[in-house]
Amino acid sequence: QVRLAESGGGLVQPGGSLRLSCAASLRAFRTYILGWFRQAPGKEREFVGTIKWSGGSTYYADSVKGRFTISRDIAKNTMYLQMNMLRPEDTAVYYCAAQDRTYSSNGPYEGRIATEYGDWGQGTQVTVSS
Repeated sequence: QVRLAESGGGLVQPGGSLRLSCAASLRAFRTYILGWFRQAPGKEREFVGTIKWSGGSTYYADSVKGRFTISRDIAKNTMYLQMNMLRPEDTAVYYCAAQDRTYSSNGPYEGRIATEYGDWGQGTQVTVSS
């Protein structure tokens, strides 16, 4: 089981920026994919983006492509979500999640489905408002 803890949420004006962090208790010599998801009031949890931990490949939802960037610091076992040009519709609780893919088959996999993740953080609120 991977423990995850998000931080960095807050209130920001439209057009502003925030950086979220996700500290993860990852085990050595395993293959992980980590993701960011968000959930607004009354809506389902939504895919934001993912990163393959070892190779660093990233995938994004169309709604955030070009504005959000996912990165990771392997030494710190921490994933980041840099959010620029924020919009009111980005307001949500943001969650990080992890999948252990060590015994999964090789092939293209982007981790876009929330129900395929077994480990989640507690979430951090992001509010975009003037």
